[in-house]
Amino acid sequence: MQTKLGDKTLLTVVLTLLVFGLVMIASAGVIYSETRFQDAYYFFKHQLFFGVLPGLAMLYFFSKIDYHFWKKIAVPIFFVSVIFLVLVFVPGIGSKVYGASRWLALGPFSFQPSEMAKLAIIIYLAAWLESRGTHRIKDVFEGLLPFAGIMGLIAFLIMKQPDTGTLGVIILTSFAIFFVSGARLKHLFAMGMVGLMSLWILIKIEPYRFNRILAFLDPSADARGIGYQISQALLAVGSGGLFGVGLGHSRQKFNYLPEPVGDSIFAVMGEELGLIGGVVLVMLFVTLASRGIKIAKNAPDMFGKLLATGITMWIVLQAFINISANIALVPLTGIPLPFISYGGTSLVFLMSAIGILLNISKQANMDN
Repeated sequence: MQTKLGDKTLLTVVLTLLVFGLVMIASAGVIYSETRFQDAYYFFKHQLFFGVLPGLAMLYFFSKIDYHFWKKIAVPIFFVSVIFLVLVFVPGIGSKVYGASRWLALGPFSFQPSEMAKLAIIIYLAAWLESRGTHRIKDVFEGLLPFAGIMGLIAFLIMKQPDTGTLGVIILTSFAIFFVSGARLKHLFAMGMVGLMSLWILIKIEPYRFNRILAFLDPSADARGIGYQISQALLAVGSGGLFGVGLGHSRQKFNYLPEPVGDSIFAVMGEELGLIGGVVLVMLFVTLASRGIKIAKNAPDMFGKLLATGITMWIVLQAFINISANIALVPLTGIPLPFISYGGTSLVFLMSAIGILLNISKQANMDN
């Protein structure tokens, strides 16, 4: 069913996730907010006024713009995102948080260019691959190597920050777009092998990355050291049981669990709402994936198909990587849970992407 903004089910799921996120930030962040800012609801109010409300405005605005417009400005958007990724290393413009150069300081506001890069790369790849045509995409010199060059540039800039989790989401999303565009499986396999070898080298040369692998393999081996965060996350999720300890009654958020409103918010949710709450959240993302895939399948042209594929894969991959990290199915990555974790920059770009997806749905034949 369609609304004036586009696919009704997709819109309902996203609005539900927003409410879910605000409720969990209010609950998970109450102690952290009081400790850092002497205001129990600082994170809630900040997310509402600098994330949710601007995000809703962007969703509405982008849903009204014909998605073909983004193909016309795909190259400028991509180059602006690259420039911003470079600016994080410029003293006085970029700022370091926990030793990572991921932010641009814009007066009283801060901005995370890697969040813009996720959407910019999706738009650029959709436009570029659509212009290539299937025959050229299958060619090594006109398809594989240029694609590898684009990925190499982005990988270099993001790993310099460093931000392995974000890079993983971008690479996997880009591979999905490349595959749907008609790339050869052997080319994807070759790039995957190169990527895995590069990742192993990066893990070996940086102790903190290697420590995350060790903590993943055995969180209890050093529960007060490198395994502290995952141990506390597992304790939170395990304490929740089937129905949870009750909204607002988490114990781990009392300065035990690092980043309770950030990448660890799912652990707090698991403790307070239990397995039932976790399953409901997972089903919301599964529904979002289903609608996104249907929109991509029924898009009126290849650009819309690739754009819808990229946006859907970005959001769903990031969600399940975050959830998996909190229950020790994959190593900790530090990436936020879409629509739920605290972060204005992330939420605004996510909502902008959903606006584009809604516009594609309005032009797609959703009856199929």
